[in-house]
Amino acid sequence: MEISTLTMYHCLVFAWYFFVACSITHVRTEEHPSEVFLYGGQWKYLTVLNLVLQAVFYGVSFLADVLRLIKKLRCAKCVISSRDLLFSVLAFPVSTFVSISFWTLYTYNRELVYPKSLDGVIPLWLNHAMHTAVLPFAVLEILATPHRYPAKKKGLVLLGFVAFLYISWVLWIYSVTGEWVYPLFALFSPAGLTAFFAGSLAIIVSFYNFGEFLNRMIWGQSKLCF
Repeated sequence: MEISTLTMYHCLVFAWYFFVACSITHVRTEEHPSEVFLYGGQWKYLTVLNLVLQAVFYGVSFLADVLRLIKKLRCAKCVISSRDLLFSVLAFPVSTFVSISFWTLYTYNRELVYPKSLDGVIPLWLNHAMHTAVLPFAVLEILATPHRYPAKKKGLVLLGFVAFLYISWVLWIYSVTGEWVYPLFALFSPAGLTAFFAGSLAIIVSFYNFGEFLNRMIWGQSKLCF
């Protein structure tokens, strides 16, 4: 993709994610039919955190494109390194995990992850923006431009660390409120919940590996051009 076209694409997707993130923060929580937004607000949900992550990633991508357009190659190289690390370790695996896990659980029993009462709070278009559109955007990013992946050990350590932080946040919320972020978690014993978290981590690691595989198959081992 030409750099000018890529710049416009990243600008538009950044604007989209910024708009969606703002939209979910302006949901009128005082009208919610349950205690779903108490303590931590929307910021306890991986879906919402992913929206912020994607907005940051596409903002960094847009900045990298602009620097390349104006021939600030030294600065562009540094920004592109940050962009690639964000995409490989977080943006692709997390968005893929959010979309696939959400719709799998929603199909099985939506009350476990997205109670029907939320239909009166969150518009249908916003639900799909948060849980559906994130996956094709992630795939399109791989098709649009190559990304350098870090050494496998480094990438997985960083991904595992972020996963540990989120799980710690979930457990902290439960310790304070006595309520789980997702109703699904209440079904498990402590051992079962540990196994569930471990399984989820294994799945998101597989998405990391899949993203690396796609990137390599489409772009080979070619280096980025500035």
